[in-house]
Amino acid sequence: MMDDKQLLHAYARERSESAFGELVARHIDFVYSTALRVVSGDSHLAEDVAQTVFIDLARKAGSLPGDVGLAGWLHHHTCYTAAKAVRTERRRKTREETAMEMRALDDNTRPEWELVAPYLDESLDQLNPADRDALVLRFLKQQDLRAVGAALGISDDAARKRVDRALENLHVLLKHRGATLSAAALGTALATEAVTAAPAGLAGAVTAAALSGTGITTAAVIAATKATAMTTLQKALITAAIASSVGTGIYEARQASAMRSQFQSLQEQEVSLNGRNQELSKQRDEVQRQLTALREDNERLNRNTGELLKLRGEVARLRQDSLDLASLNASDANGPSGLVASAWLSRLTQLKQHLDQSPGMKIPELKYLTDAAWLKAAQAKLETEDDYRRAFAALRSSAEGAVGTTLQSSLRKYLAANNNVFPSDIGQLKPYFDSPVEEAILQRYEIVPASGLKSIKLGDAAWLITQKAPVDEEYDSRMAISATSVGSVNYFRDSMMQTLDAAFTAYKSANNGELPADLSKVAPYTTTAAERAALQKAIDFEARQKH
Repeated sequence: MMDDKQLLHAYARERSESAFGELVARHIDFVYSTALRVVSGDSHLAEDVAQTVFIDLARKAGSLPGDVGLAGWLHHHTCYTAAKAVRTERRRKTREETAMEMRALDDNTRPEWELVAPYLDESLDQLNPADRDALVLRFLKQQDLRAVGAALGISDDAARKRVDRALENLHVLLKHRGATLSAAALGTALATEAVTAAPAGLAGAVTAAALSGTGITTAAVIAATKATAMTTLQKALITAAIASSVGTGIYEARQASAMRSQFQSLQEQEVSLNGRNQELSKQRDEVQRQLTALREDNERLNRNTGELLKLRGEVARLRQDSLDLASLNASDANGPSGLVASAWLSRLTQLKQHLDQSPGMKIPELKYLTDAAWLKAAQAKLETEDDYRRAFAALRSSAEGAVGTTLQSSLRKYLAANNNVFPSDIGQLKPYFDSPVEEAILQRYEIVPASGLKSIKLGDAAWLITQKAPVDEEYDSRMAISATSVGSVNYFRDSMMQTLDAAFTAYKSANNGELPADLSKVAPYTTTAAERAALQKAIDFEARQKH
């Protein structure tokens, strides 16, 4: 037996009337049932809607996407067509129908299906296509789970899970509309009440009308079209007779119009309240998400308490060293301790003067350096130019670390406020700084994919904040910042290892996995000019360090 897609393709390619008739016969009941619910039980209007839907299917058969689920498409198009038909029929509703709607609005003891039916199809149409197709096939088409799985291209068990999930999502949407029955009761109601048999002969009339709408001219189509036209003519005559018979009821009609306006006003208020309820639900979910993020941050901070205390102890020690030196210098400038303090202060002055003479070594972050950081840098050997370069790199690293703390704190706040979506530009963090950061500092940093920093692994972070470029490639460190971690690597060693990775691999393969004790032994394994230049640069750097 051909499935829906095969039948649709047969009709699109060959204009097969039998194929299209089979499609109508398969789907007419659930299309008519859907239309009947949307038009509030008007069977004549539901028939017209069903006919229009299948006419549109015949017209669009050749242009529908190959992967479209026909049942889902028919349900969506039925909802659209029925809603459009309802809007055009509003002025024709009678006073009795309006009174019944008003009584139903005040009646809180309606059966469960009457609570669900007015909102079922609109709620189904709000589901994602996968969920909607699953429910349409299971309940409106009344197929078993094996048939649902086959139609969706999934296993029986996966079909069951998808139907259960979709039913729960539909239950949530209907609950917002005031239908408070459980998900299990909803499933029972759909299984027993959702499909109403279409009137006898409707399938034939729909098939004929749809095929006649696409230009197929056969005797059967002509006859069916005449029957359809006769039905329309009969409706027109009946409508004219009714209009004549109620000509004396103008006053009552005006009253009915006023009641309808009042009812529509109540419906609009209900829609407004539902929208407000959904907005409040979204706000509640957002607050819950932010609370969860704050709890996670608190847990991470608790785990890092030991390291934080260690850092605080180091800062306190350096601060005390600075105070001790200042005290010794003031109290005993000529004694042994005073001489040591004077020597330290002299070295600090010397370091600052040398930095002033090398403006290219400065970065704007140096404004955040503490006295303890300056004193620590002054403790290092300061004899050669390389000594000063190392000291300057240490100062830059300490200053960048202070800025990195600010960037990480603001990054956490940004992620909490933007659904954990990483910023695309450093400037987006400005509103989250505790105090303003100079633009010149922010211009030194950028956001890059974590895959571009292979030497630094920070958990499962996909994006990182890092410096755009080093000041001194041989001594500077590259810092990487995620929301939870900070890492660093020496620019020069990282660049050298990436360039010489193939050469080192070849050397180890030829030497039982051993690394070279002398870098010059790697030279025979270099194959490109870039590798040879990088190796020579590494050899020269190592030689300077030994001296």
